[in-house]
Amino acid sequence: MSYMEPPPSLHRALRALTGLTLGVIALTLPDWVFPIGSERLEAQAPRGAEAAEVRTLTLAEALSLTLEHSRPIAQARMGLAEAEGQVAEAWGSVWPKLDLSGSYTRNLEPPSTFLPAIIFNPDAGPDDLIRVQFGADNVWSNTISLDQPLFQAQAFIGVGAAGRFRALQEEAVRGTTHQVLTRVRVLYYDLLLVQEQARLIERSVERVVQSLEETRALNRAGLVSDYDVLRLEVELANLEPQLRRAMNQAAQREREMVIELDFPEGTRLQVAGTLARMDLSDIDANDAENREILRLTGVELSYSDDPEAMDLLYRRARAGNSPIQQTELVEGLRHTEMRLEQAEYLPKVSLFGTYQVQAQQDGSPNFFGDSDQRGYGKLLGVQVTLPLFTGFQRGARVDQRRAALRSAEIDRELAEDRLRSDLRTLLEQVEEARLRATGQRGAVELARRGYEIASAQYREGLGGQLELTDAEVALRQSEFNYAEAVFDYLSSRARLDELVGDLPIPARGAGR
Repeated sequence: MSYMEPPPSLHRALRALTGLTLGVIALTLPDWVFPIGSERLEAQAPRGAEAAEVRTLTLAEALSLTLEHSRPIAQARMGLAEAEGQVAEAWGSVWPKLDLSGSYTRNLEPPSTFLPAIIFNPDAGPDDLIRVQFGADNVWSNTISLDQPLFQAQAFIGVGAAGRFRALQEEAVRGTTHQVLTRVRVLYYDLLLVQEQARLIERSVERVVQSLEETRALNRAGLVSDYDVLRLEVELANLEPQLRRAMNQAAQREREMVIELDFPEGTRLQVAGTLARMDLSDIDANDAENREILRLTGVELSYSDDPEAMDLLYRRARAGNSPIQQTELVEGLRHTEMRLEQAEYLPKVSLFGTYQVQAQQDGSPNFFGDSDQRGYGKLLGVQVTLPLFTGFQRGARVDQRRAALRSAEIDRELAEDRLRSDLRTLLEQVEEARLRATGQRGAVELARRGYEIASAQYREGLGGQLELTDAEVALRQSEFNYAEAVFDYLSSRARLDELVGDLPIPARGAGR
């Protein structure tokens, strides 16, 4: 992430601080502290470098771009394409197999054999033999063979297993999509939070700089001590590393978002929305950017402890939760695999047929000669194969598949129990964050009023610099606590949507 010039007020503070001769204080902020504007985080390259282009994203656009460019989702789709190929391959074992083979042989010396001469000459002796040539100089052979399974349980069950595997991959694509969308949503909220933290620290810098200028004026008039000036200088020096840390965190979240959306390296991102100004109690009271964030939720909540409502929500999550659906599909696949092994005990029945054309010819090759030099063969039959004994291998394989099936059943039962527990936990987290945000909103107003009173009293000489510093710290902390409560609420809602399987998926191109 790049840098930009500090505001004039901070420049004035730096010039004043560097002129101090207090050996214990040396405020050496760089030329390029990351400031945060009141509306959005901005940054530009250091002096003399060209500013990088910043791309502004709304939440809807970020989710839409995730569907288009996410590499984990694309990888899951490749798994589905592989499953489609396995289904087609499984159907190949059901369809007939048709083969065509052909050959040509040139006999440099046609093969011969010896037969008793008495076959051709009754007067020949019993030990007399005669050489007989079999075959001609040129031999051709073409064969078409057909093999059609009539009853082969393994083939038909294998087709069902491939179909179940395809359904599992389809669900894996849906689950991966939910995971990535939720991760992008939480990352979006997290980027808003760290940007808000940096913005609040920058506002604290501005307030401290203003107080420092006023305190110096009072010090020159002999109304406050050098110690009051020193305390503000120390506070300003302590704020600089906090600001840098917040900016580094924002840069890290920005890079993570760039990776998720598969943008070119170095792309600058600006996310729309402000957590500190977000009103959770009334969506319509927010600006357009915050309204979009609050409305991009899937599960509508009533915050009710009604057991029937909770049970209804659980059944909804049970039907929509992708990990649960995947465990069910794995269980069905394991059951099909066990049936596939059990089918090895059954006989196999197939129909086979052959059509063959042969030809022989002496002398120079004349493709397949004439009709007197060709012969034809046709056959059709049924083959039945019954496995009798395979060294107890079939029983062992069935036992293995049965154990795998039981393991899949345990996985499903465990996933169901965890789903009910996680659902309750997330509902409690959402409610706790909402209540905390409501209470913290009032605390922000009180802290702001307290800072105004402390600042006014300090300027009139009725209050001390310590009270002013404490009031400023309390204001900054209460503002961040409210933003953090809003973040916890939004991120818990995002995870709840994923758990229930009801995610806000905008149309492609939304928000552009």
